[in-house]
Amino acid sequence: MARHLVWILLLLMLAGCAVNPVTGRNELALIGEGTELQIGAEQYAPLRQMQGGDYSTQPQITAYVQDVGRRLAAVSDRPLPYEFQVINDSTPNAWALPGGKIAINRGLLTEMQSEAELAAVLGHEIVHAAARHSAQGMQRGMLLQGAVVAAAMAAGNSEYAGLAMGGASLAAGLVNQKYSREAEIESDYYGMLYMSRAGYDPSAAVDLQQTFVRLSEGRQSNWLEGLFASHPPSQERVDANRTTLVGLPGGGERGVEKYRRMMAPLLAAQESYDAYDDGRKALADNQADRALTLADQAIAGEPKEALFYGLRGDALRKKGREREAIAAFDQALQRQPEYFHYYLQRGLAYQALGETRSANADLERSVALLPTAPAMNSLGQLALNSGNKAKATEYFSSAASSDSPAGRQALASLVRLDLSTNPGKYLKVDFALDRQGQLIARLVNQTPVSTGDITLDVGYDDQAGKRQQTRLRITGPVAAGTTYQAATGLGPISDPALIKNLGSRIRGARVVD
Repeated sequence: MARHLVWILLLLMLAGCAVNPVTGRNELALIGEGTELQIGAEQYAPLRQMQGGDYSTQPQITAYVQDVGRRLAAVSDRPLPYEFQVINDSTPNAWALPGGKIAINRGLLTEMQSEAELAAVLGHEIVHAAARHSAQGMQRGMLLQGAVVAAAMAAGNSEYAGLAMGGASLAAGLVNQKYSREAEIESDYYGMLYMSRAGYDPSAAVDLQQTFVRLSEGRQSNWLEGLFASHPPSQERVDANRTTLVGLPGGGERGVEKYRRMMAPLLAAQESYDAYDDGRKALADNQADRALTLADQAIAGEPKEALFYGLRGDALRKKGREREAIAAFDQALQRQPEYFHYYLQRGLAYQALGETRSANADLERSVALLPTAPAMNSLGQLALNSGNKAKATEYFSSAASSDSPAGRQALASLVRLDLSTNPGKYLKVDFALDRQGQLIARLVNQTPVSTGDITLDVGYDDQAGKRQQTRLRITGPVAAGTTYQAATGLGPISDPALIKNLGSRIRGARVVD
């Protein structure tokens, strides 16, 4: 079997070789361009939602970033459907999805000094997309997990049509992965080439990397959480950029004054964003009053920013002031109507007030923008309250896949709804022999609730081919996450290997409150 797997992998490598459009080198290309484009197109919007939503307070800033990005994309070595967006988050970061979907955080824009430095960041991310660095990371994971062999057998084509790559968690892993040393140096090199082709001064890339190295040595936490986590700076990269610079034409646009002029509104509102970030920390520490004060301070400094009203609403909800919270979320949505968080929180506030129609509408809208466990769990509760058990089961099942408080709550609700119908989904059985050779059944309660009144059929074929079977009744309770051991009365069994067709079936169970 091992020999066959080796041959399959070799055939895949031979069949999957392609010329990298940026470097010109032959490389393993198990993930086709169609898959790259699909992942980027499907995950770009959800990822931006997960990280703060699009920045919309000063639309001219996003338009400016997009202009710089398109200028660089026009001289790249790979035509892709490039897109550039600014994310409304203070953490200095930038990332690229396969297929040319690129984002840069508001917090990184305020740290740079020139349009050429912005071009250095965007050019670097363009190379990550064009040179397939994220796709290569996916390939490494596939090979390590052995998934390539299974996918190739199942799909039978180079695009791996049957390979499940969906889900925002996949994309989040792609943009948070730490790029290899080679990928970073490669992106620096070709990014500088693109800067030069587009008319920018590539020496800005050297200056920017020097700044990054200095900040990383200073251990600034917000940088470590952002750009440095996936794009580790090093003196080696600075030196490599200097070497690259020697071989490029001198001069080019720096755009210092233009950049300062374009970023002036962001810089003027910096104290408000600082207050907002402090308010988020206060809210996480259960300091709702302080969070509310900081939200009002942020709003006073920049009344056009939706995030600040969102913080105000969250703080008011924490204090149980749901009606006032709804008014705050109304203000947030007037300024940014395409961010899931405001719909989610307003929907939860409506639910707390018993206004189910409005709650349903907001929660459904939030799920359309970004499916989350809290929204799915609440939609399940609303469906259950209205008597729609089938819809409630659907929502609870979706939410239960999340290992979060809302996900665990949804799982408990799902078990209460579904246990009596499908007990085998939630209770598992294995077997052992005691010292006398009697068959012992071990029932595992995998749910977060206590169960009881369990009916269990157990049977096997003995050495003579005669069917030995019994029915057990376990009154319980079997506590959540525990194992209940029961004697079956079957045996003695001298040799476990003599047992054939050993099996069980859970016929019934119920939740014990």
